Amino acid sequence: MKINKKIKNGIFIAIVAGSLCIGGTMAYLTDREETVNEFTVGKIDIQLLEPHWKPEENKNLVPTQEILKDPQIKNTGQNDAFVYLEVAVPVRNVITADREGNRINKKNTELFTFSAGKEWTLLQSVQKEENKVYTYAYNKILKPSETTSPLFEKVIFANIIEGQLDAQKLSVPVKAYAIQSTNTGGNSGSVVEQAKTAFQKYMNQNQG
Repeated sequence: MKINKKIKNGIFIAIVAGSLCIGGTMAYLTDREETVNEFTVGKIDIQLLEPHWKPEENKNLVPTQEILKDPQIKNTGQNDAFVYLEVAVPVRNVITADREGNRINKKNTELFTFSAGKEWTLLQSVQKEENKVYTYAYNKILKPSETTSPLFEKVIFANIIEGQLDAQKLSVPVKAYAIQSTNTGGNSGSVVEQAKTAFQKYMNQNQG
């Protein structure tokens, strides 16, 4: 508004100045207008929830035990966001058994398995030290006060032959991430594709 007003006045004054040279004295009719725009900086903030996770009930695990664990993200900030969950599953070189009880030779095995929900898309899975790390993107833009569906409902402990991991402390750490959805995911493609683009930008920004 201010820019357009200045341009119009500039053109108008130039015409009047030219007329002065030809026809004598003229008075300038001028106007000035100023607009002050106030901007509020947004905020990206999330909360990682696991409503059914009860650590006190998950000690002394036995093979094939199911453990309730339901990670989800709540947007507690002020801006729409792409959100992600990272799950690190411990890997050990162990002997296991199949469903029929047949012994499987020792090999690197993920000690817990899970089934991801349909509203989540796997972006990458990488080996990091003694963990297999999975990163998932939520298939929708998460608005303020909204909560995602759980990435999964439970994890299942592997069918480990006894005596290999006795008294060891195991964990399946989960991390939640959020990236503003405005100006980060590109202008085309599905929400998932945009979330991938935003995540790659985040990774590039945080390399090194």
